[in-house]
Amino acid sequence: MAKIFVRERGNVGEGEGRPRFAVVGVQGTDMKFFKTHLRKGELDAIAQAVGAELVTLPRGQGEHAGEAGGGGKRRHGRRRHAGESRGGNAASA
Repeated sequence: MAKIFVRERGNVGEGEGRPRFAVVGVQGTDMKFFKTHLRKGELDAIAQAVGAELVTLPRGQGEHAGEAGGGGKRRHGRRRHAGESRGGNAASA
């Protein structure tokens, strides 16, 4: 039987009008997801249509629960090429 693994997103609360679940992985089927943040009803409908089991992964527990982490060093902005200015286009400079 195929399985769809999901977890609750940490930055979305109930009743905010934003999708509360994130698809983590799929096993046993060659299904592609084009949106990874989905509502519970959408997940249930997909699982029923393909005959898959919906597996909700537990949230983290312990001293680091709810903390931001992973991803390593963040990059800010993008590199500029020679002759490229900040803010606006070249015509306005």
